Amino acid sequence: MISIVILTKNEEQDLPSCLDSLGWSDDIHVLDSCSTDRTTEIATSRGARVTKREFDNWSTHQNWALANLPFRYPWVFYLDADERVTPELAAIIQQAIRSPGDNVAFRIRRRDFWGKRWLKHVQASSYYLRLFRPEKMRYERLVNPVSVANGPVGELAGFLDHYPFSKGMTHWLNRHNAYSSLEAEQILKNRIEGQRFSFYQALFGKTPNERRFHQKELFYRLPARPLIKFLLLYIGKRGFLDGTPGFRYAVLQSIYEFMIVLKTKELAERIAVTESIRSLDRTTQNPALENDYANSRTND
Repeated sequence: MISIVILTKNEEQDLPSCLDSLGWSDDIHVLDSCSTDRTTEIATSRGARVTKREFDNWSTHQNWALANLPFRYPWVFYLDADERVTPELAAIIQQAIRSPGDNVAFRIRRRDFWGKRWLKHVQASSYYLRLFRPEKMRYERLVNPVSVANGPVGELAGFLDHYPFSKGMTHWLNRHNAYSSLEAEQILKNRIEGQRFSFYQALFGKTPNERRFHQKELFYRLPARPLIKFLLLYIGKRGFLDGTPGFRYAVLQSIYEFMIVLKTKELAERIAVTESIRSLDRTTQNPALENDYANSRTND
């Protein structure tokens, strides 16, 4: 009695194993961003319903899915193609919807893997809202969206397994290059709109999502962010206990943060130049100034 939604873009490698872990659902929806490989063929052959939509940004894409996909059941479980539902988790979430209480969503713990090694400590975040009633859920931010539930949220045991390096290092770097561009846009968008953050809410917000929003806004204002992120993951979260993969992961995350820093600065400079040009254009098109200029030329 649970519907599934999977977001895909050229996922012929990971999608089969993902679908293999979902045999307990008979309502699987694949929202595909116009793949050019065998993604849709694989999904259709395994009984999933495929809907195509051009990707624009994460929150808009996900919100569109919740509002438009014809889910058969009132509860929806969301995952990506490089994620797997363990048998233990499948049983736990099915039990949860039988007796949800007042909860409209549930947080589930995700564990990231580097090859076969669980990155138990260095992982930046571990709990995500993945099981929910779609009419009670919305997403915010262009990338790395914040899940906002309109109602009480519960927490489940079990693990959702994630394999972010399944397609190799080049794919991970290319993907995070795209993510960093959207993060830079989001940072400047928040500043232009005057989004405020609270140090108190970053530490003591009522929900993890509320704390995460304010933590991000606070973090984006810190100097030396790439170094800080490395130290937080490798030392603060004891990523060194994850061995060599933990060190590599912390380094990659600091590189990702450095990309965001550079792109935010570049985009801000570009916006400043554009505004200067517009301001100059408005000045030169001012009739009063044009008359003053004409008079000065006549007097000369």
